[in-house]
Amino acid sequence: MANLALAGGSPVRTKDWPVWPVWGEPELESVRGVFECGEWGIGSPVTAEFEKKFASAVGAKHAITCTNGTDALVIAMQALGVRAGHEVIIPPYTFVATASAPLMLGAVPVFVDIDPETYNLNPELLEAAITPNTKCIIPVHIAGNPADINPILEIAQKHGIPVLEDTAQAHLARYDGKIVGTMGNAGTWSFQSSKNLCGGEGGMICTNDDDLFDLLFSYQNCGRVKGGKWYEHHYLAGNRRLSAFQSAVISAQMDRLEEYMQIRENNVEYLKTLLKDTPGISFQGTYSNTERHVYHLLVLRLNSPEFGGLSRDQFLEALNAEGVECSQGYIPLYTFPVFSRLAEEAPAVYACGKNVPDYKNLSCPECDRVCREESIWIYQSMLLGGRSDMDDIASAIQKIQKYQSEISD
Repeated sequence: MANLALAGGSPVRTKDWPVWPVWGEPELESVRGVFECGEWGIGSPVTAEFEKKFASAVGAKHAITCTNGTDALVIAMQALGVRAGHEVIIPPYTFVATASAPLMLGAVPVFVDIDPETYNLNPELLEAAITPNTKCIIPVHIAGNPADINPILEIAQKHGIPVLEDTAQAHLARYDGKIVGTMGNAGTWSFQSSKNLCGGEGGMICTNDDDLFDLLFSYQNCGRVKGGKWYEHHYLAGNRRLSAFQSAVISAQMDRLEEYMQIRENNVEYLKTLLKDTPGISFQGTYSNTERHVYHLLVLRLNSPEFGGLSRDQFLEALNAEGVECSQGYIPLYTFPVFSRLAEEAPAVYACGKNVPDYKNLSCPECDRVCREESIWIYQSMLLGGRSDMDDIASAIQKIQKYQSEISD
């Protein structure tokens, strides 16, 4: 008689996981206020108040909303002076926007491999990737886990290169006494549907630099300048403004953020106790300066030989069959089809006559290994349940380990 669900047995879990997003009367009241205000777009006091609220929460001097996290990266890079032919250093283990944003400007993504423990950009490999053409460094606080910003900033300052923090997954994560996204020249956030702070879509850019903020305003707002006339455009830019309705929803969601962060953190700590003696299962590492990992994703790491020989892909299939939703997560960005068709998709990258990496033959060994053999993603919404939900995750993993011989090669 089979034990594993994948082999015909009964799954550990058959009930649904917590739904996401969560909403209620506060969101409805906030949106109702937009209707009543009558200012739905540019100049809305609702959006202005949300920007002030967000800047205060993260400890930044300035915050400006925009349409989404990808546009936040594009706007920030434009304001930082990234242009066609420049090089932008990024990690290969991140959402495609971190690479597509520089490509949209005709800039060249330069991939620096990840730290095998934290999955963040490895500062030890950073300096070797810098050239006279490097215009920006974009560390990503992956899964809500802060990157090792201090050494990255030290190297960047040595070479006079701005740092743009991609904080799309790390709302209110903390490193060395500061909220991430506020330590570089600028930081960007996403409010896309899956994010811990959610508005369906939307983005935010923060900075402490007054001059940079003025440029951010221009690139977000059709090239206008503060104090200028409505039909006076100084920069080549589109309309990337956020509507007051989305601002209202996200502002209301902010009031739930701390409560849900604590639930996720407590559940992860409990799950760690349940799995601490399970061979072959470990968790995404953190740096000594990391004070708060906010778990947009819970990243588990499988050591196949220690676990008993089951491959990562077999493990994922078995865990999903037991009712625990999971995935392998990212694959290395340079393996995407867009990079094999870059001359067609982003001709401006080649138009400046700069050297473009041979992405087809590129390899970042740690990223390749993690994506192929190790990473397992548990989604943030699943961490909003109770201890019984964490019990199900641990029970399913331990059941798979015990009966893995039922899974054929």
